[in-house]
Amino acid sequence: MEPKQAKIIDLPKFFDERGNLTVIENAREIPFTIRRAYWVYDVPGGEHRGGHAYRNNQELIVALSGSFDIIIDNGVERQVFPMNRSYFGLYVPSGLWREMANFSTNSLALILSSTAYDEADYLYDYDEFLAFSQHERK
Repeated sequence: MEPKQAKIIDLPKFFDERGNLTVIENAREIPFTIRRAYWVYDVPGGEHRGGHAYRNNQELIVALSGSFDIIIDNGVERQVFPMNRSYFGLYVPSGLWREMANFSTNSLALILSSTAYDEADYLYDYDEFLAFSQHERK
């Protein structure tokens, strides 16, 4: 079985001379129902966020303001997704290691999740993640 992949989703844009609008609706633009929303902000220069994977949770990550990179690792290869447009979201399926880095000043990351918070869903140890991802590919 092929390793899972993250992908950029081009979100709907409504242009207006008074200001633009982008919308995300449950299971329409994204392949899951939103159960939790949180945001990351005021990240000091040089800091990383994330550094974990989920067993079940799926996410959509949007740069609402500023820019940052998302590093995705599927256990076989790593990809870097520069996030700098509020009408693009990165869909991250379960079972992928993710880190966020290179935050610009005043950046704001919105994360929409498919599950409520559950500490048991997290894989914080990279070796444990690799064993999990190898088992998932079988």
